Amino acid sequence: MESAKHAGDAAVAVSKAYGVETMFTLSGGHVFPLYDGAVHEGMRILDVRHEQSAVFAAEATARLTRKPGLAVLTAGPGVTNGVSGVATAHFNGSPVVVLGGRAPRSRWGSGALQEMDHPPLLGPITKLAFTSSDAETLGQDVEVAFRTAVAPHRGPVFLDMHMDDLFSPSTVHEVETQTPSPLEPDPDSLAAIARLIAEAERPVLVYGSDVWMERAEEAARDFAETWRLPVIPNGQGRGILPAGHDLLVTRARGLAFSQADLVVVVGTPLDFRLGYGWFGGKDGAPLAKVVHIADAPSQLATHMQPVASAAGDLSVVFWGLTAACGEAGVKPDHHAAWVSRLADAAAAAIAGDADLLAADSDPIHPMRIYGELGKVLDDDAVVIGDGGDFVSYAGKYVEPRRPGNWLDPGPYGCLGTGLGYAIAARLARPSAQIVLLMGDGAAGFSLMDVDTLVRHRLPVVMVCGNNGIWGLEKHPMRMLYGYDVAADLQPQCRYDQVVTALGGGGELVTRPSEIGPALRRAFDSGVPYMVNIATDPEIAYPRNTTGV
Repeated sequence: MESAKHAGDAAVAVSKAYGVETMFTLSGGHVFPLYDGAVHEGMRILDVRHEQSAVFAAEATARLTRKPGLAVLTAGPGVTNGVSGVATAHFNGSPVVVLGGRAPRSRWGSGALQEMDHPPLLGPITKLAFTSSDAETLGQDVEVAFRTAVAPHRGPVFLDMHMDDLFSPSTVHEVETQTPSPLEPDPDSLAAIARLIAEAERPVLVYGSDVWMERAEEAARDFAETWRLPVIPNGQGRGILPAGHDLLVTRARGLAFSQADLVVVVGTPLDFRLGYGWFGGKDGAPLAKVVHIADAPSQLATHMQPVASAAGDLSVVFWGLTAACGEAGVKPDHHAAWVSRLADAAAAAIAGDADLLAADSDPIHPMRIYGELGKVLDDDAVVIGDGGDFVSYAGKYVEPRRPGNWLDPGPYGCLGTGLGYAIAARLARPSAQIVLLMGDGAAGFSLMDVDTLVRHRLPVVMVCGNNGIWGLEKHPMRMLYGYDVAADLQPQCRYDQVVTALGGGGELVTRPSEIGPALRRAFDSGVPYMVNIATDPEIAYPRNTTGV
């Protein structure tokens, strides 16, 4: 017997109009009408084991498909369990709509189950957090949520709905989705940036996640190739120039940032990952001039003063900047020696890695894992990082061959994103390899959602770098105090057996020679599979910043 139409139908119909195909959720009575609406409207419902994974999955969906993601959370603890996911979406600029249940309007203020006023909690980490007005306007409110989430600069929106409103009859709201008009950059600003590029002898481009999210990856690559400018990618900017490209100088990052005289940062904040926007000044070199380009004025740096900046649709920015560079007389020969110097330094760094990437040391050096992984990754593999030191190696040694195939938590640095991201990646890229790289610390946050992978038949390869410690904390604490506390985990803990117990597959690897065969078994298994690799706890990732 089909249920009657209600406000839940209206909410789901609007979500579908904005391109949502999957509702990520964990079951809760406050939001039953949204599930019923999904059944009526033919929307996939994917239920997880912790609400944080629902939001992380919605966020990864947005980042991989560049369409809004949807998470549905029941009232009270359902919403609060999702807060870390919302905060991550906020810092990543991911267009996610979170629909929350809310205690009934008719009982509000009398102590109903899980009664909580959510929007004040979510306000600081969303573009908009509000409560739907009533059943009849609920569809319009959902449209406001999606329209706000996708407008530049993208980000999460939270909307909660009283339970009795959701169960009430409501007219299905007709939606005419509109693509936001491209924000035109100021031509004078682009001309000023072009003049700086023309004058520079040692320029560097930095491409961040928003270049991908703005669908500007082709324009960005064309710009770098036209003017022969070296590129260092950041976040989802990875892959815009594929592995092996002669202008990709990630492995010469230290030299590039210390000796550059101009750094043009596009589509990412000038945060701790980029030295807060301070470049140059090493070995007698002056401080570099810094240009900041973003998709919206709100994203331009305010903690330091770039010599020039521009905001606008990033494809339009690159097209306009290409024309402006021509008018400014930019000549690739002017900085050709610098490009060659960086390319040589990058090649030398890659060559210098060979011994450790093939190391036979016992215990296993983490780099050996990446040496073996590189042999089995396909061009379209989606690689997900969730961890500290172990995943830092991934950022250094895994170079995507295509844009949009790299996911990490971003500047918020939240552990536990991995399983939610993997769930979404398998749905978004059904034929690609999905590889989740996690530290053993990160595994403790979300491993129960392997059950979700199993129940929904979503094969994913998980590689756990298991050194039995919180490496990102243990080594610095030893350096500061000469001792460490609260930094030890179980040596060789059998996380693979957790995966097996939940219906997947897995194995423990303790010798370097076993890594490659284990990875191949994982990819061939067709099930969620963990390769749990015991690594040397004495190896600390050689980082240049702590992020504080």
